[in-house]
Amino acid sequence: MQKTIGNVTLECVKGDITSQADITAIVNAANAQLRSGGGVAGAIHRAAGPELERQCRRLAPIQPGDAVITKGFNLPNKYVIHCLGPVFGVDKPEDQILAKCYNNAITLAEEYKIDSIAFPAISTGIFGYPLDAAAEVALRTVISRISQLDYLRLIRFVLFSDSDLSVYKKIFAQIIP
Repeated sequence: MQKTIGNVTLECVKGDITSQADITAIVNAANAQLRSGGGVAGAIHRAAGPELERQCRRLAPIQPGDAVITKGFNLPNKYVIHCLGPVFGVDKPEDQILAKCYNNAITLAEEYKIDSIAFPAISTGIFGYPLDAAAEVALRTVISRISQLDYLRLIRFVLFSDSDLSVYKKIFAQIIP
């Protein structure tokens, strides 16, 4: 699914966040210590190689809603933007913290003059955020920033499963008819 708003193209695709070779920066659904783990963080760290964890050590810890940027190392991407999403039911208010993740990632992308970014579904794995609610926060937050963007031209949401993609497509269609 793809839609262009102003000068920015939004996409929702099924795929592997570590295989987005046409994207300048990918976003890591990170943990506070910016270490390898399960899910997205583990996949990104494995693909990037041990240099990523060494660079991350100097930047950790981060707080829920925060974002930091590193090189992509062995990834096909120049940068990785690491965001710590909220743990659903623990970090309050979840929706504002999740929106802060997307806002902070976009701010870093603009600061580094990044033209394309790929997001996973932040906080929806082990952090327990319901996918439909997280998709709505993600899409509304990103759309609200489009008029302020100078460099970003492609924003992609990379979903790991067909069911996750269908949820994003449904929310996308509701927000952008």
